[in-house]
Amino acid sequence: MNDPESRLVLLRFLERVQERDLARTRRWIAEEERRQAEGRRGEAMRPPAPEWLIERGLSGQSGVYVHVGGCWNAGRRSKGVARDQALRALADGVKPCPQCRPDTVLGYLD
Repeated sequence: MNDPESRLVLLRFLERVQERDLARTRRWIAEEERRQAEGRRGEAMRPPAPEWLIERGLSGQSGVYVHVGGCWNAGRRSKGVARDQALRALADGVKPCPQCRPDTVLGYLD
């Protein structure tokens, strides 16, 4: 391995390998930047969370609970509603969620 020509050939080979590795790393970086940009666009386009939720029963017909939007205890059968609909539901006898207390937030008194 004392031949300067063979050492130069090995160094050129190493250079090509490292250039390919660098190109691959740059592609990974570009892909990740694209994914993050898509995530930010998706987040910006997401509609705002509803301020009030009505959780429906198993039959889907009547309300079981009224929740403040974003309540951790709201079930999968919850639907976003306007403030007046939440107040109307409370007046019609739908129970307020005991965790988020929408009746207190809405200022609803029995």
